[in-house]
Amino acid sequence: MANLRSLVKRRKAVRNIRKITKTMQLIATAKFQKSLKRAVGTKPYTQKIREMVAELAASVGDVEHPLLRRPTDDSRKKLIALLVITSNRGLAGAYNGSVLRGAAAFIREQEAAGNKVDLFVTGKKGGSYFQFQRRPITKRVEVSDQPAFAEVEATANQLIDDFVAGKYDSVHVAFMNFVSASTQKATVAAVLPLAGVLKDQKAGDKPQKLAIYEFSPDPKSLLDVLLPQTVRTAIFQAYIDATTSEHVMRMVAMKSATDNADKMVKTLTMRYNRARQSQITTELSEIMGGVEAMKA
Repeated sequence: MANLRSLVKRRKAVRNIRKITKTMQLIATAKFQKSLKRAVGTKPYTQKIREMVAELAASVGDVEHPLLRRPTDDSRKKLIALLVITSNRGLAGAYNGSVLRGAAAFIREQEAAGNKVDLFVTGKKGGSYFQFQRRPITKRVEVSDQPAFAEVEATANQLIDDFVAGKYDSVHVAFMNFVSASTQKATVAAVLPLAGVLKDQKAGDKPQKLAIYEFSPDPKSLLDVLLPQTVRTAIFQAYIDATTSEHVMRMVAMKSATDNADKMVKTLTMRYNRARQSQITTELSEIMGGVEAMKA
């Protein structure tokens, strides 16, 4: 009897958990669909402005700009800014773990080369992880669940100003890159200096004839506007991709949890039915035994 009660309690608990995971799955699905529209809408703009700036810089020729600089002394120790984007909540599968493992590997690689890394962390999960690792956090960046450009712009401007002032030799972002609804990849991407980023962009493009530009105002004035905007949009796109990846991975995780709860309910129901049938059979056997004893 005690075994039957425990099975009933476990089945009830699993059913309650299933209701929670199903609700979380539906919420994550709604948020993912909304975030997907933003990611799909902003990514072409981010890619196009980077392509345009790369083509513009190539057509101008040798151009000098603080955001395009490279360290002249490769032997000296460098100070690198790393922006790590994680979530405030868990239950999103391997989302936070993948991003933090990528960031930790990048930090170890830079420290092995003698460089120092300043951490800018978004999300409670990332803050808790680095606090547990006893790594100092330069700044905790607060961003809403649906990142707005104005929120991201403040952090981007700070990183740009620090880079231009010579405080940092490079700026990187660790985030979950949203490739498609079925593919998300933890990435550590460089956003500054732009010389290397634009060079990689140009190398990845198909060979094509450069357009001939007529500048008004002069090229330097245009680059003064376009280059910082390229950095801001790249960081903003990282936040959008991270948010979209978080929602889709939570949706998948909660669907898996709901399916597992369904299987557990079926298994527990089967065990309960077998135990109940065994109990009934035992009781009938005892009754029949008693009847036969009375006849004797």
